[in-house]
Order: sequence, then C-alpha cells, then structure tokens
Amino acid sequence: MTLKYAYFPGCVAQGACRELYMSTQALTQALGIELIELKKASCCGSGTFKEDSQLLEDTVNARNIALAESLNLPLLTHCSTCQGVIGHVDEQLKKAQQDNPAYLEQINGLLKQEGCSPYKGTTEVKHLLWALVGDFGLDELQKRVTRQLSGLKCAAFYGCYLLRAQDHLPYDDAHNPQSMENLFTTVGARPIYYRGRTQCCGWPLSSYATETSFKMAGRHIQEAIDAGADCMVTPCPLCHLNLDSRQPEVEKVIDRKLGLPVLHLSQLVALALGISPKQLGMERHIVSTRPVLEKLNLYALA
Repeated sequence: MTLKYAYFPGCVAQGACRELYMSTQALTQALGIELIELKKASCCGSGTFKEDSQLLEDTVNARNIALAESLNLPLLTHCSTCQGVIGHVDEQLKKAQQDNPAYLEQINGLLKQEGCSPYKGTTEVKHLLWALVGDFGLDELQKRVTRQLSGLKCAAFYGCYLLRAQDHLPYDDAHNPQSMENLFTTVGARPIYYRGRTQCCGWPLSSYATETSFKMAGRHIQEAIDAGADCMVTPCPLCHLNLDSRQPEVEKVIDRKLGLPVLHLSQLVALALGISPKQLGMERHIVSTRPVLEKLNLYALA
C-alpha cells in the first residue's frame, strides 16, 4: 500500500536549508512515498506566536492541520520545530473538543471568517522520522539499502521540540530516544552516543543571547567529536542552522576548531539508497561534507 501524506515543508527548508527540501523529495520518491505539498500552508511560528497570543498560534496551526484534513491525509513535517509546534497544537485542540469546545468554536469561527476549512481533529501530525520508523518500517527500509554506510560514525541531534513538545511521543522515549540510532544501524552506520544529543541546540537564544547560543552549540559539537563522531545528523533545519551554518562563528566564540559536518536526516538515509550527493544538495553546507563523502568513497559523485 502506497504511503501518502500532506506535506508541510516549512519555511527554512524552502530557504536557508534548501538541501533539506531537495533530499526529502529524493528520499520519498525513492521509497515510493507520495507527498502532496500544502502550498497554502503558513509558517507554524516556531513557538514565537504564543509569546504574543496563544489564540494566534492555535488558529494559524489549526488552519495548517485543516488543510491536511481536507485531503484526508496525515500532515508530514521534516522539521523538529514544526513537528513540536503543530503537533502540540493538534494535541491541545483534540483535548479542547472534549474539555473546552467553546475555545475550538472560537478558532473555527476565525477560520470561517477567512474562508478556511474548520479544524476537525481527524488526522495526525507526523515527522519524517516517525513516518520512516513507524509507517514505512526499518525492516522494509533495510531491504531498500543499496549502499551500506559502513564505517560512518553518526551522532544524532534530535532537537528539543521533537522530543518534548508533545505529551505523547510515538515510536520513541522522550528521555532516552533510540529511533535515530536504530535508523543509523539500519543503513549500516554506527551510532555515537554523547550527552548533548537530546538537548537544545541554542537556536532559540541566538537572536538575543548569541554568545550563550553559540557556546551551547559548541559544547554539543565538541562532545560529539570527542566521542568519535564523523558527523552529526539532525531532523531539524533550525538545529542545522545553529550547528552547521553558524559553526565558523561558534568556533570563534569557543576558541576551538571544530569542522564537524552536520547532515539532515533525509540526506543520510538517501545516501544509503544510492542517491547521489549532488542530488541531495550536500555541497550547500557551510561545513564541508567532503570528509563524510570521502569516508564512503562518494566524493567523486559530489
């Protein structure tokens, strides 16, 4: 049975991390997963809307979910932050159907004023990681691997929104997650464990406490390097921005050379399916992915 999702790409994957958009498309096409992109969806707010108004955050994301409901499909994200924000709103509005129907009626009234479909609470919000692990399945994924990533040591960086924003975490344990490490093993890579893998990358602080943010990112990267990682792998483009795009600035703050490549989850899995690094946008990273590609004997394909 073909897997099909209403695809919420989010803002960052369509801008600063365009390679995430590219690699998600390549990965899902290779696996035969159909994505219906929600062209009319809006930014989830990345947790900032509620600083001004919880009603604003809930209404904006009720609309996003309603777009997926109108297609009778689960909403698929590939961003930990989008998953955390939209998934949390979905959980709270499903509770409101029983506990606070007047609040949900208020939200649907606002949506109606804008000519939008109402929120019904009839679908799921699901990160690409959960879709791979829970829907597609690791056993089936292993059958599709054509390029074992043998010898590559990968340090997962989950991102806090993926693990702690929702009350119920599918397919994993919020305090001791293993889904990414299990995925690494499935594609032949070796998981590297280190303290910071479930902590915040520092991105939310970067606009007003930049040095603190960079020290947080630097600490995580140093720990991963000291544990023997060849690369970090993250399911969140905002984490990727702080860990990859700003890594040269992080190095200046912590006064240490780092140079650790940071891959998107979709890039890593797609490499194991035989997709070329160029098709995955791996030349777009700030920290060169060349060491990873050389270790896999793929640099000539970049």
